[in-house]
Amino acid sequence: MSTDKKHPELTPLTLWIMTVATGLIVANLYYNQPLLDSMARTFHVSRAKVGEVSSLTQMGYAAGMFFLAPLADMVKRKRLMMLVFVFIVLSLLATAASTSINLLVLSSFVLGIASLIPQILVPMAAHLANPAERGKKIGVIMSGLLIGILLSRTFSGLIGEYLGWRAVFYAASGIMIITWAMLWLFLPEVEPDYKGSYGSLMASLIDLIKHEPRLRVAALRGALCFACFSAFWSTIAFLLKENFNKGSDVTGYLGLAGAFGALAAGAMGRLSDKMDAYKLSGFTILLIILSFVIFYFSAHNFVGILIAVIIMDTGVQATHISNQSIIFSLKAEARNRINTIYMVTYFMGGTLGTLLATQLWKNYQWTGVCLIGASLSLLTLVIHFINHPKPKEQLKRTPA
Repeated sequence: MSTDKKHPELTPLTLWIMTVATGLIVANLYYNQPLLDSMARTFHVSRAKVGEVSSLTQMGYAAGMFFLAPLADMVKRKRLMMLVFVFIVLSLLATAASTSINLLVLSSFVLGIASLIPQILVPMAAHLANPAERGKKIGVIMSGLLIGILLSRTFSGLIGEYLGWRAVFYAASGIMIITWAMLWLFLPEVEPDYKGSYGSLMASLIDLIKHEPRLRVAALRGALCFACFSAFWSTIAFLLKENFNKGSDVTGYLGLAGAFGALAAGAMGRLSDKMDAYKLSGFTILLIILSFVIFYFSAHNFVGILIAVIIMDTGVQATHISNQSIIFSLKAEARNRINTIYMVTYFMGGTLGTLLATQLWKNYQWTGVCLIGASLSLLTLVIHFINHPKPKEQLKRTPA
């Protein structure tokens, strides 16, 4: 079998390089969220229209994961990533130089497609890791990804407030060139395992969806949680401007608070190796519901928002890690494709949350956002309970 192939070791240096690169690349997807209000003023468009920038970035990411990420099973992974980097840099430059809202939306969509590399690096880490340490190594990579998501808003918020939103994307293009060089120099090459055609590779995704019920439930649960997460982060800049008269720099500071949630989620990830994943997920989903209750009553209370951000990010990210501990234990030979199914569904949920929140803002403002978050998180809990595993089907500890 392909899993018996000799492959490079996952050394501490390689793991560190992959973790840093994952965080820096995934940040490209979130730079625009604290900047939406500034973008709307630049192009004289409504907040609903500028919300397309964020939602199309996430849709592009989902498209890239669906059509390109499975290729990591049939072509050399490092070579694929080096090629994709060209499109990352070009799309960042096009975003920074956009002269109309439609060009900005288009370049953001391409940026989303090209930023799929973290979804090649995470399964690659699982492939290279010693089986006895696989869960631990994946957790390290995921910590980099989660912190990259959260600190991206801090970076873009601060740069955008003092240098303008275009400067954020020019700076990001420079960061990506450095990241490309880092991976080119230090990342080992991994030979492909899959020998079939691209068509058969994509067709196998359908079989996995049909025959892996745990994957279906984890994907749906993850999508709904990420919809809550995106609903909040795509509209918080509007709330801070209207109720607190604060700019994108304060939105960025909230990202720092969310980073504490990511660290807490990492601790919960280690718990997933020691306790039942189903019970852990039920607890983390309850945290998300609680956060939106606090958000609702904190529309004019910044401290309340700060507390709720930490609770929400802990709940969302810990649920995500718990879901991944489930899906990566299913079929080692199909790990990239399983991850593709999960993550495409996950980011489709993020797109849904962004679209719903930015559209509802027009008529219901913050109340509408909190209603969306509370409703979707409650639906997640219902789905979670409906799919309670039978005693003999209880999820076992993820193989290390």
